[in-house]
Amino acid sequence: MKQIDGGVCAVKGVRAGGIKPGKMGLTVIVAEGNAAGVFTRNKVIAAPLIVTRENLSNNGKLAAIIANSGNANAFTGKQGIADAREMAHILAKQLDVPEELIAVASTGVIGRKLNVEWIRGHVGEVVGSLDSKPDNSNAAARAIMTTDLVKKETAVELESGVRIGGIAKGSGMIEPNMGTMLSFIYTDASLPTDMLERCLKKSVDKSFNMIVVDGDTSTNDMALLTATGASLVEPQIEEFQMGLDHIMTDLAKMIAHDGEGATKLIEAQVRGAKTENDARIAAKAIIRSPLVKTAVFGKDPNWGRVIAAVGYSGADIDQDKISLSFASGDDVVHFVEHGNIVNSSTDVLSSLKNIMAQNEIFIMVDIGLGEQSAIAWGCDLTYDYVRINADYTT
Repeated sequence: MKQIDGGVCAVKGVRAGGIKPGKMGLTVIVAEGNAAGVFTRNKVIAAPLIVTRENLSNNGKLAAIIANSGNANAFTGKQGIADAREMAHILAKQLDVPEELIAVASTGVIGRKLNVEWIRGHVGEVVGSLDSKPDNSNAAARAIMTTDLVKKETAVELESGVRIGGIAKGSGMIEPNMGTMLSFIYTDASLPTDMLERCLKKSVDKSFNMIVVDGDTSTNDMALLTATGASLVEPQIEEFQMGLDHIMTDLAKMIAHDGEGATKLIEAQVRGAKTENDARIAAKAIIRSPLVKTAVFGKDPNWGRVIAAVGYSGADIDQDKISLSFASGDDVVHFVEHGNIVNSSTDVLSSLKNIMAQNEIFIMVDIGLGEQSAIAWGCDLTYDYVRINADYTT
């Protein structure tokens, strides 16, 4: 497997385009094939998700995606459903395809009526720009950004020649729990819908469901996977799963690193758990903890907050067996081994402070009770996060 350029447009059979003239943005991706989706577990479900989930359930295929930024079209009642269907209708008419094969996605402010006329007035421009050039994937990724500071796209080519590419958006209201987050992934592999569904769910659990920016699960979370079949290759499922895991983990880490106001990426590695679920909830408790996140931001070597987070996570632990280390690059500091504090000197705490000053911080916990492990990703909690969300709509 090798990393390649081009995002979704690296995949055979995919054309994309997008515009972002201001706070509103519009993305269109055209690629026909078998498709699968994973959606938010928030019980307040945005209108676009309802329409897209229904279309996928009925057909198992997609021909195109239309996504807007600037308005979530969430908690908008029957009018919101009608507006989401109208988005599908507008694009279907432009492309001359059945609207039941159109996926609709939205991201932005909740509880405000969607400006459908703005979409109607700009969709022709986006459709007219559709192409399979790398710049087109770039434009599609930029058009769905809201508080994101950087675009998120990635692509790989497998040993079999199959390509997988994806774009995503997400910066705030992030704890995917499928988990505002959108991701559109494409492959030119020839795979049936049921296989795509199984692979997507496995990858989501390892990637998007293991990131936390602020602990809020959006009403609009959506991950879609479409297989164009244009390579005419049916890869070994293990190879495809590995490639998909790589793409989605890459995108997940980009989202965590670009958390609203974030200055650092935090990776929590938990091993030695009795069950996989124990490992997962312990890792997510660490990167969800406001006290851990603020300590990292302030470079405060208050490592006990990590122990506390693991303790309240719900995982089965024995405090006499737990071990804890911090690392960044080649620098590693061990604080606890099998329940015993091994380092607490001023020099060691200073070393931890230096680690916390780096762009990427690794927190490593060994629960010491079993063989299961998990990794979660998050970011620090900063003054800018409060500023961004204190005046989000004003």
